[in-house]
Amino acid sequence: MNGTFTLNRLFRLAIRFQDEGTFSISAKDTRGYTVNPDELVSFLFFNNERALYGLHTNTEGEEVHLRADQLMQAFSIIHPYVSFEGLSKDDEMHLSSIHEAAHAWMNPELWNYAEADGAFIRFDNEKTGISEDAAAIISYAVRDKLTHSTIHPDQLSALLPHLRNYGWPGESVSTMPIRVAFRLTEPEFESDTEWLLESVIVGERGAHWTPATRRIHADAQDALPAKWKPYAGEIVKRQSEMASFLSSIDVVPGESFLSTPMSDPEVRGFIKDDLPMLQSFGYPVILPSWLKSVTESKMRIQTNAGIQSYKSATGLDEVLSFDWNFSLAGNDIDPNAFRKLVDENREYIRSGDEWFHIDPLWLKKIRNLMDRADAGEWTVKDLLFQDMPEEIVPLEMDDEIDDPLFAFTMQKSLRSYMEMLSDKKGLPPAGIPTDLQAELRPYQVDGYNWLIFMRENHFGACLADDMGLGKTVQLIAYLLNIHARVETDSPSLIVCPTSVLGNWQKEIERFAPSLSVYTHYGPTRTKDEGFKELIGQLKPDVILTTYGTASQDGDMLAETVFASITLDEAQNIKNMQTKQSRIIRKLHGKHHIALTGTPIENRLSELWAIFDFIHKGYFASFKKFTDHFIIPIERDDSEADKQKLRAKIRPFLLRRTKSDPDLQLNLPKKLEQNEYCPLTTEQAALYESFLEETKFKLQTLTGFEKKGLILKMLSRLKQLCNHPALFLKEPHAPAEQMLARSDKLDRIVSMAADIAANKEQCLIFTQYIGMGQLIRQCLSELHGIDVPFLTGSMPKGQRDRLVEAFQEGEFPIFILSLKAGGTGLNLTGANHVLHADRWWNPAVENQATDRAYRIGQTRFVHVHKFVTIGTIEEKIDKMLKEKATLSADLIQSSQWLSELSDTELDNLLSFTS
Repeated sequence: MNGTFTLNRLFRLAIRFQDEGTFSISAKDTRGYTVNPDELVSFLFFNNERALYGLHTNTEGEEVHLRADQLMQAFSIIHPYVSFEGLSKDDEMHLSSIHEAAHAWMNPELWNYAEADGAFIRFDNEKTGISEDAAAIISYAVRDKLTHSTIHPDQLSALLPHLRNYGWPGESVSTMPIRVAFRLTEPEFESDTEWLLESVIVGERGAHWTPATRRIHADAQDALPAKWKPYAGEIVKRQSEMASFLSSIDVVPGESFLSTPMSDPEVRGFIKDDLPMLQSFGYPVILPSWLKSVTESKMRIQTNAGIQSYKSATGLDEVLSFDWNFSLAGNDIDPNAFRKLVDENREYIRSGDEWFHIDPLWLKKIRNLMDRADAGEWTVKDLLFQDMPEEIVPLEMDDEIDDPLFAFTMQKSLRSYMEMLSDKKGLPPAGIPTDLQAELRPYQVDGYNWLIFMRENHFGACLADDMGLGKTVQLIAYLLNIHARVETDSPSLIVCPTSVLGNWQKEIERFAPSLSVYTHYGPTRTKDEGFKELIGQLKPDVILTTYGTASQDGDMLAETVFASITLDEAQNIKNMQTKQSRIIRKLHGKHHIALTGTPIENRLSELWAIFDFIHKGYFASFKKFTDHFIIPIERDDSEADKQKLRAKIRPFLLRRTKSDPDLQLNLPKKLEQNEYCPLTTEQAALYESFLEETKFKLQTLTGFEKKGLILKMLSRLKQLCNHPALFLKEPHAPAEQMLARSDKLDRIVSMAADIAANKEQCLIFTQYIGMGQLIRQCLSELHGIDVPFLTGSMPKGQRDRLVEAFQEGEFPIFILSLKAGGTGLNLTGANHVLHADRWWNPAVENQATDRAYRIGQTRFVHVHKFVTIGTIEEKIDKMLKEKATLSADLIQSSQWLSELSDTELDNLLSFTS
């Protein structure tokens, strides 16, 4: 067989310290290729049986994630064929510190400089003589070891003498093919009273060996069979190490094998005190078979929570009281007796003539819950927001669990109160502001009351109503409320996409004209000290800005504590790694609100980022959120974790959909609204230049020629309002570049994508083939949605098939040329209609809308008309509304535009940026 085998391999490690004392390690080989993390684990734990050869090590992507104690295990043994070095100078320094810590860890002298400090062990770093980095790794490792053991803090002082003699229990590396174990044997005859505790050798095949009776007191060297004599010294050392944990009997085995009788009280002490310690550190203990047969017995715990009074919202601060009940094998256990069991660190409990095994770590955890609960640590607020250990949080699925070990119940009155808070119904009325120029629908009043309730109880809020249900007016009512208060001494900040900045300006002006608004946007915006002075002079109630501007001016904005901060289209911060997301999540407000129309419950990474903004720290680090929710839900489709996550987010999230029967009764059949979008800098420059050129030409024309130029000019300007590439007749570039040049296009594409993501359908009407193709390209490239485009040149057969397929729900978005799709089609599958550009004859626009809003439509239809601010689109929209009140006949064609007076024409041809 030909080939070569390389005995020595070199891995270059990149070592990254993470939060809470964990380390991420990745490796490259000498050729620069990334080493598979599973392969790296196999080399790190190649001879570590105690660590199960790294079986439970956490890997993610190209990295291995290790706790500090695992790090010690991995680098305590040198692989005979593999060596490691740092990938960079910093990595080499980290690796050196790890080797130093691992070496010190294996040296029992380290523990001569350790002292018990409450629930931890502290080191005198000056006396240990090791570097600060190595000392830090050791401290984390000690913490990890204690966390994963059954050691009670009171036992740390007793553990230290063992550490000083032998080092950390079970950490020494054995080269023996055999193991030393303790064996407890019950009395052979019923009349006997003595048990026997002895050392045994467990052979490679699991057989037990003890010295012959005549050699029971001989030195191990003489008592052992010839094949094991070379290991005599190590066997004696391991036996001595194990014997140091025996507090139930006073025995020093010396050089001979341990063999000592035990009385019943001593056996009970051994099972109660010594056995948990030995098992916690992995020392083998062989018990009588009847003890092993009861290891599946369980203790059952039930607690019933309640409070003394229920006074509406004030009840949130009521302390919960708990009634604890315990039972074992059907027999009740007094709560004080349970506490005693935990204090004694019991693992085997005798009840009558039977012994029962209970996990002491679990008992300790329950005892800790009892102490915290009985100390009044948790309130109704904590229960509502699931800010409690999961054992005492009621999940929806609890009723489906057969025979749960831990059962949580609530008094009937508390359960009713919790349901009221969870459903957001019956909350204290906040009082509708008198300055609000709108009448809120009942569900909008509920949303407004909820926002105020969340603010007053210091919890962030995510208002996630469906598009068209009025999130904006609910938020405006909220702003009127808080800025009418004497104590409000700073402005509120609203951060939104550029494409909806105009919408916010118009909506606040429409619904709350009493609110003063400052728009912080554009290249000439005031910054730094000038910004502070300007805000101090203007004292606006609301500051409007965009995500891009907030990202650029984040440090400046972070110096102000705003009365409230609202993120509109909050999914813009879903990628927590982007600079924009990180900066915006660092802004400071007395209350944080997220607005989104998308069902964020199903977008888990987005959910973490939004919650990190509205209620920082609620889901801890993103890594923990990934481990606890994203992986089990997205990879394993875990229904239990879905239920748990829904329960955690429900109190912070208010989402109503248009399919809710209760809401349908309160909505009109059709809602039409303008979506205002600003021009980009490029569009504005082209717009002004074209206006000047056209005005000059108009001065030289009269009559028919002038009318023709006006109509041609209007068409060109509408194309420019859509996208500069249409105006300049440029070829299409990649979608992201095209979106950056037109906020209107950006808004149309994002809204259509959100509608599709929400399992709804929409029609998009445009007068321009180029605009339809541009929208189609962007939806395909950026959102993976293939969108048909119905134009006048499409054959009737193909057109009919597309209409039928859309009605069957085979695709969510349908783009139509206004003339080709404006009449004669039944498209009731859509409940959204988007008019990308305005037709000067409203009758044509209405006919297009009626493709969806017609007989057969059973749902609420939302019509969005896109209007660019300060342009002819906004001016003509206003003129159409005014003329419609005089005579509909005046505007049945676009010819009325060419009949405008000089004054009207001058106004039309002006541009307000």
